Amino acid sequence: MAPLRILCIHGYRQNSGSFREKTGALRKLLKKQVELVYMTAPHSVPAPEKDNGSSVAGSGEDSDPRGWWFSDTQARGFSAQQLCQRSLGLEESVAAVKEAVKDLGPFDGVLGFSQGAALVAMLCSLQEQNLEPELRFRFAVLVAGFRSACEEHRRFYQTPVLMPSLHVFGLEDRVIPDQMSRELLAAFQEPQVMTHPGGHFVPAASAHRQTYQDFLKRFQEN
Repeated sequence: MAPLRILCIHGYRQNSGSFREKTGALRKLLKKQVELVYMTAPHSVPAPEKDNGSSVAGSGEDSDPRGWWFSDTQARGFSAQQLCQRSLGLEESVAAVKEAVKDLGPFDGVLGFSQGAALVAMLCSLQEQNLEPELRFRFAVLVAGFRSACEEHRRFYQTPVLMPSLHVFGLEDRVIPDQMSRELLAAFQEPQVMTHPGGHFVPAASAHRQTYQDFLKRFQEN
């Protein structure tokens, strides 16, 4: 049985390499079922301001941080909870995903984390509305996802997504509170949910294996 090929969309201030490292446990957990393929966002994220001579980036931030869009169009910054009328960079990111599908695909599904999961929800909406024929994902996994607070993105949440989806979020997530992830569920029809007691990360303990496997085996051909 061939493994399912899944395109992986990293979070804000990450890149393909760092996200691959952070999901090593997930790859090991599902190694017989899936092949995870990683891509990098097209936008470089400005380095955070230094405080007392020490860079904030030193606290576990990735080198070459990338993002999928900016909610602060002037400072090229992003906050999931920032209300804004317009964003910057989303069109380029959708184009980058389409290019990745063309160059690295085909893919069975797509997985996104944090801002990447929010982007995945938008990609699912575009596919649902037949606006991007290059996108042909059969399922989506959204980890710590959320609805964009940007006014121009409201269009992504007006038509329920029929694509099968698994939504994963931590009950102690301080970056994307679980309530924000729950609000995204309304954009999907019959979303499957898996919660975990931890924070802002992709869970991959043995306790989560069965839920992942049960969801994925629906798409595996015998």
